[in-house]
Amino acid sequence: MIRSLRISFFTLLFFLTGCAGVDIEDYADSEPRLDIAEYFAGSTRAWGMVQDYSGEVQRRFTVDIQGNYEDGTLTLDESFVFSDGETDHRVWTFERIDEHHWIGTASDVEGQVEARQYGHAFHMRYPLEVEIDGRMISFTMDDWMYLQPDGRLINRTAMRKFSFTLGEITLVFDKS
Repeated sequence: MIRSLRISFFTLLFFLTGCAGVDIEDYADSEPRLDIAEYFAGSTRAWGMVQDYSGEVQRRFTVDIQGNYEDGTLTLDESFVFSDGETDHRVWTFERIDEHHWIGTASDVEGQVEARQYGHAFHMRYPLEVEIDGRMISFTMDDWMYLQPDGRLINRTAMRKFSFTLGEITLVFDKS
């Protein structure tokens, strides 16, 4: 019995450490190279959806983004329109620290967000309160962007609460 518990414990430990996540630096040599200041300069449009924990689509939306990069600061002015007619607005401000690191802020995000870009990928994790059925629920947003060879940018965001993924957001950005 003790031996099987020990094997189960080590199997669980191996499984959990194997699921620790991806390190963005693993993408350092990937192409095409993503620089968010270059990508988001000017107008960008995206189409997205929010899915719940079961994968069911809860909302669809479009977002128009006006980006401005000046003196090491990237400002993204985002206007959302949801399929039910609701609208939302967010302004992100990112300060470039170096080639790979940014510090971001937004009015509805608590504190500063550390963001990193390597190769074709961009990653940031931040807290966000989301209204669901009239209640404000705080999530940790685990946000990944991947630049594709055709110039489109795919964004996947896991919405986590107590380390459980309760929802996902998928966006596809297009510069044309």
